[in-house]
Amino acid sequence: MAEALEIRPGDTRRAAAVLLEAERSVTARGPITAQWPTLDLPGAYTVQYEALQQRLARGEKLIGVKLGLTSRAKQLRMGIDSPSLAWLTDAMVLPAGEPLPRERLIHPRAEPEIVFVMGERLAGPGVTAATALRAVERVHAGVEIIDSRFQDFSFTLADAVADNSSSALFVLGPVGRSPEGLDLAHEAVLLEVDGEPVDSATGAAVQGHPAEALALAANALGERGLALEPGQLVLTGGMTDAVHVRPGASVRASFSTLGAVSIAGG
Repeated sequence: MAEALEIRPGDTRRAAAVLLEAERSVTARGPITAQWPTLDLPGAYTVQYEALQQRLARGEKLIGVKLGLTSRAKQLRMGIDSPSLAWLTDAMVLPAGEPLPRERLIHPRAEPEIVFVMGERLAGPGVTAATALRAVERVHAGVEIIDSRFQDFSFTLADAVADNSSSALFVLGPVGRSPEGLDLAHEAVLLEVDGEPVDSATGAAVQGHPAEALALAANALGERGLALEPGQLVLTGGMTDAVHVRPGASVRASFSTLGAVSIAGG
């Protein structure tokens, strides 16, 4: 079991491998910080990046980034004032309409997101929401399935970052629109589980405007000498709270102008 795998403080490679093993074995474990109590946010991002390198080494391809904790309520809950950043690979893509592969997931939750497809390279520092939006080629609706590797979704911010912000799967909606003329702050979404409305929100729930989240991602990557590249995806953050997906439940997110995204019961 993943819990039996020990982590020595400072052993970044081991911490990354343990988290990937928990994901592979679909086994929840205790937080990393229980064994590495001095793990801070920079250290957690180092673990996260090491896990990405291990994913790439086993054949996955980097396709973009995702933001977490973009709503003010979630930031206050975690005691921070800015979102977290994590990586997306091709292994996380779930084709629209396909059932949720429950055998790959521990305790999945769903949240609707506005997704950008980059048309131009975007590199910080100094990126604003306006310049960020000009680098976007298309805007899609999306649903992210998050799945923490920690028991009962109980973790510190450092644990969450090391765990790639609970990344699991995401679905990209079929409708891709140019950002020109879209009022993304007022783009509305209705989230339904088994046909029952469970939550609703607008794009303003994501840092006031999803382009603000995009700018934050570009600037955070720029601090590490990295950038968003053409063709990459950016999941800008959950518009609503993440909703638990029961076994067999179907999920549907209906957006006002970006269409709908569905996940069949699995």
